[in-house]
Formats: sequence, C-alpha cells, structure tokens
Amino acid sequence: MSIDTAPLFQPLRVGPLTLSHRVVMAPLTRMRATVPGCSPNEMNARYYGQRASQGGLIIAEASQVMPGGRPAPSTPGCHSDEQVAGWAGVVKAIHDKGGYVFLQLWHVGRLSHSSFQPDGQPPFAPSPIAIDGKTRTADGQLVPYETPREIPADAMPSYVEAYAQATRNAMRAGFDGVEIHGANGYLLEQFLQQRSNRRTDAWGGAVENRMRLLLDVTKAAAAVAGADRVGVRLSPFGVANGSGDDHPEPLYRDVIRALDPLGLAYLHLIEPRASGAGQREVDHQDVPSAAVMYRRDWRGPLIAAGNFKPDTATRMVAEGHADAIAFGRYFISNPDLPARIRQGSEFTPYHRPTFYSQGEEGYTDYPPMAA
Repeated sequence: MSIDTAPLFQPLRVGPLTLSHRVVMAPLTRMRATVPGCSPNEMNARYYGQRASQGGLIIAEASQVMPGGRPAPSTPGCHSDEQVAGWAGVVKAIHDKGGYVFLQLWHVGRLSHSSFQPDGQPPFAPSPIAIDGKTRTADGQLVPYETPREIPADAMPSYVEAYAQATRNAMRAGFDGVEIHGANGYLLEQFLQQRSNRRTDAWGGAVENRMRLLLDVTKAAAAVAGADRVGVRLSPFGVANGSGDDHPEPLYRDVIRALDPLGLAYLHLIEPRASGAGQREVDHQDVPSAAVMYRRDWRGPLIAAGNFKPDTATRMVAEGHADAIAFGRYFISNPDLPARIRQGSEFTPYHRPTFYSQGEEGYTDYPPMAA
C-alpha cells in the first residue's frame, strides 16, 4: 500500500532559509577526511553533492573545533585555514545543486585519546571519569579509554571561544549555519550529565551550572552567525558513549527551556530508540519519544532523528510532533533519498562495514534511482 508522504514535502522556514521539503540529511561521521590535516577533500565534496537536493537541508558531519577534541584518525575539523578551504569545496557542491548545509561542531571530550592532544597527555573532560570501552589512537590502534584530565575552570572560556572561532570558519567556508553537537555523550553532554560531571565549581552540581557550557557555546556561535543560523542537537535518554543521567526528563526540559528564548534556527532531537545507532544496529524498545515529550517546551522548528521510515516520519510531521525528520543510515545508501520517499521507491540497503572505512566503496558508489 502506498503512503501519502505529502506532509514531508511542504515548505518549512528554518531561520532565513525556506526548505522545499522536510527530509533532512543527518550529520554522519564517515572518517574520510584527508590525513594529516583532517581536511575535507574532493571525494567528500562529491559525496555531499550526490545527496544534495533543491531546497533540501544537509547537516554536515561533526567537525572538531580544536585538535584536542578529535576522536579518530580521519574526522574533519574546522579550526584551520586548510580545513576551511576543504569545507568550501563541499559547500559549493551542495549549493550548486540548490541545497542548504549546516556544519555540526563538536568536541568529544573524554572520548578522545592522548595521541590527539597537543601535549600528549590524556584528553580533557568535565571530570576525571573514564568510560568503559575502547577508542582509536592517531595511528589507528584500538585501546582502552583513558582517564581524562579535568578542564581547569580558568580554561573554560577558551573552549567557548573555540566554538565561536569554528563558527567564524564555517561561515567563511560558506555554510548556511552551524549545529552545536550537545548529544551522544560528547563534551557538551558530558557537562550536562551527573554521570560524567562531578564538579563542585560553577560548571557542575546544579542543573544551571551543568548546562552553562552548552548555553555559553550556543550564545557565542549565535553572536558570530546570528541566532537564526544556529541549531542545537540533543539526545535525551540517550545511552551512546557512556552517556545517561539518573533524571533525564527534568534535566532536558530545563535545557530546552533555556535554549528556547535564544531564537535559534532549530532544535534537533535524537529519539531514544536510536541511541548508539552509529556504532551498531539498535532499536531500543519501550522508550519515550523525545520529540513528543518536549514539543511543548520548544517554539521553533524541531527536527527529529532516529530509525524513521517514510510512514513513521510522515506521521510524526502530520501530527505536529516534529517539523522535519533527519535520516542518517538510509541517506548513506540512497543519495536521492527525498525523491525515493516522494515516489514510494524502495531503498537500497546500507553496508555497515563501510561506514567508517576509507575510499569510495560504501561512500560515493551508491547509485541513484534509474531514470
């Protein structure tokens, strides 16, 4: 039975942009930047250009705002002139197809490794609490996570400025905006959650202290690009990368209510059922819907992400729980995903072993629909 996906193909105003449809490409780490330098390259530009559509929104993959925020050997950054030049090529490929693109900005905190730190010491985080599991070193070895160093209080302004400078760099590269990555167990979420933040200073303890860095970073990016060109991604109830809080519902309600008056371009929520999907196949059951739960706390455009199919995405938008739906894994294997959804065409299955590999395979070699 065909699905009437018309709600996904209504225009949507996001900041100064008018999207022609509501099928958003989610930010997807693919680890194919040029090393050394962590710079986007011509292959990256082709990959993104293949997935651009007239009036469609792409959120480009997470990019570290400073060298010490890097999680793996070949993730891109946005802190050097070389990286800005590489991203400019990606932006041009998307704009040439009539699409729009925001750049997601991140720092991974305790998920990084000493081999990525300028001083060769363990990475910085809110508190010296290690997570279980293993990470990649600069030369690709798989090793246990290290116990991080606590960020000194007097260094906190430098982290805020790193996000501000990355925003300047992104705008210089031609991006339409930036997304602040406050999800999936990375630095900003590490500050939010008591499991990873045991500080007793102005950056820990009470909720207003734990959300301080996220708010300061978001305001700094807004001061650079304009609030209507800044989005924020959160993962309430997420369990990825050692994340999680004992009281997630009130925590994220406070965070979202604090972000709401800033006049941002959008809020991007990862549904709990998809937490950890970048690392393995998951579909957590008996979990709440973040978009449904927090819709009333957010007055601007809301993007939902997480294991959506055309029917569930359509229903989410039609019922008003979200304004747009971000697709991840199916955008990898279906470069023309919006057209396939609109026409009711079958999806090409993705091949997980090539998500974080190198080269063209599983990256630029997925074909579009036959004409």
